[in-house]
Amino acid sequence: MQRPFSSGCIAARSPSAIAWPIAGFPATRRRCRYGIAHRLVFRNIRRMIGLDRCRIAFTGAAPIAPDLIRWYLALGIDMREVYGQTENCGIATAMPADRIKLGSVGKAVPWGEVMLSPEGEILIRGEFLFMGYLNQPQKTAETIDARGWLHTGDVGAIDNEGFVKITDRMKDIIITSGGKNITPSEIENQLKFSPYVSDAVVIGDKRPYLTCLIMIDHENVEKFAQDHDIPFTNYASLCRATEIRDLIWQEIQAVNVNFAQVETIKRFALIERQLTPEDEELTPTMKLKRSFVNRRYAAEIDAMYRERAVA
Repeated sequence: MQRPFSSGCIAARSPSAIAWPIAGFPATRRRCRYGIAHRLVFRNIRRMIGLDRCRIAFTGAAPIAPDLIRWYLALGIDMREVYGQTENCGIATAMPADRIKLGSVGKAVPWGEVMLSPEGEILIRGEFLFMGYLNQPQKTAETIDARGWLHTGDVGAIDNEGFVKITDRMKDIIITSGGKNITPSEIENQLKFSPYVSDAVVIGDKRPYLTCLIMIDHENVEKFAQDHDIPFTNYASLCRATEIRDLIWQEIQAVNVNFAQVETIKRFALIERQLTPEDEELTPTMKLKRSFVNRRYAAEIDAMYRERAVA
């Protein structure tokens, strides 16, 4: 069995013990059910995806759906979210072995401290911080303050149990014309969980309501169109099809119910040009560049605000 980490190490635990906190049956029945499922199904799936010898896995660097982590846990793979950056030379938070809280990146590691600034920025302190940027003393001073706290640039929250949740980057915070602070990445990440949405950029800074530019998942949307006899001739015509726009709007509405009224998407536009990593709008990992997209698609964005918003 795995012990909570105490000296900075996380020991592997038996895969048959991982799914219990998530299941809803008495312990004995859970063990029996899991044992049968492991032998008949889970073991083969792990072998197929090349993780049959894996006992513990870590995920970081980008948001991951809690349901995906739950799926790996059900397979018997002890998957944990961790958080850190280059400037702290490794991880700053990790999920404890004895308390998995999906949707968070765990608690501060024993060799470090984590706190929030008054603005909600995540701060890190400890001997594991870097010494500074080479020949850039001013940038170093901006990053590590006089009290030794590293300013990560990430916005988040820490609950009463010490679990840290990352919500956005400081520079990406949207302030609407009504003065409401909104973290767009929370909305964007939920939109990207849809099989029909490849990427999304929420718009709304100094605007009366939120809108969104969406890049469709070409393969899945094309299959949907073929399965439902929706005529199209190319990528642009696929994006313009009324049925496809209705499909994407349904996906947006499914996400909207998880947010307050002021945080909901009122209008959207589809990027009608199929983008590749060579296009300026995308990073090498096929993510939309927020600032560049705001400039390149200014006309489409303005059009969404000229039209009447959906209540």
